[in-house]
Amino acid sequence: MTRSVNRALEIVYLLLSDNSKKGWQISEIAENLKLPLSTTHRLIGTLVEHKLITQSIDTKRYLIGPRWLEIGLLQLEKMDLRTIARPIMERLSYEVKESVYLSIPNDYFSFPIERIDSPMKVRIVENLGERIPMNIGAPNKVMLAHMDPSKVEEILAKLLQTKEEQKEFFETLKQIKSEGYSISFAEKTEGTVSIAAVIKGFDNQVAGAISIGLLSHDLSEKRIAELSNAVIRCADEISARLGG
Repeated sequence: MTRSVNRALEIVYLLLSDNSKKGWQISEIAENLKLPLSTTHRLIGTLVEHKLITQSIDTKRYLIGPRWLEIGLLQLEKMDLRTIARPIMERLSYEVKESVYLSIPNDYFSFPIERIDSPMKVRIVENLGERIPMNIGAPNKVMLAHMDPSKVEEILAKLLQTKEEQKEFFETLKQIKSEGYSISFAEKTEGTVSIAAVIKGFDNQVAGAISIGLLSHDLSEKRIAELSNAVIRCADEISARLGG
């Protein structure tokens, strides 16, 4: 039984590593994990039955299933950060008339775990629970800027190909930390801007980031100043309530 559980988890971890989201063929899974095809087929059948993995109708490839999101969101309901942050995010969204997001770090990725939609008709929608590499987007950069440098070095070595890229990124992070906020332009969605500030918990450790998402044509220097001040103020308030 233990051996079967370990093998099933190896399949799950393999699918989680698929950043391209194209999925894996059953033969590729068997070859990668050095498992007999019959064993792989049996384990995959069990995982599909429990919705832990799913098969694409179009490509017949296997991907992570919806059950993990359900489990994750149930756990998130218990998180103090989400509970504390939501009313502050609602107030911020109402104040700036834009969408507001809460993200948390997890190794080389982050996850948006809460969203307050803009009270205006035009909204920018980010999917909750989506894995986003830590080198992409304002929330991730502002979190990296306040992390332990050795941890940042490890993350960037994984996500960036060359030492030169890593060095340039480090310089960007220094500027972000100095300014107190991060801003990114169309890094995930064309025509959008994100402005973010870090949230810290006990021992001054990075707990997450709060960000404002808006359309780039709504932006001006005055607007950037207003939004950056607002997001920093709210991030500081959440941090204080967490004990940061």
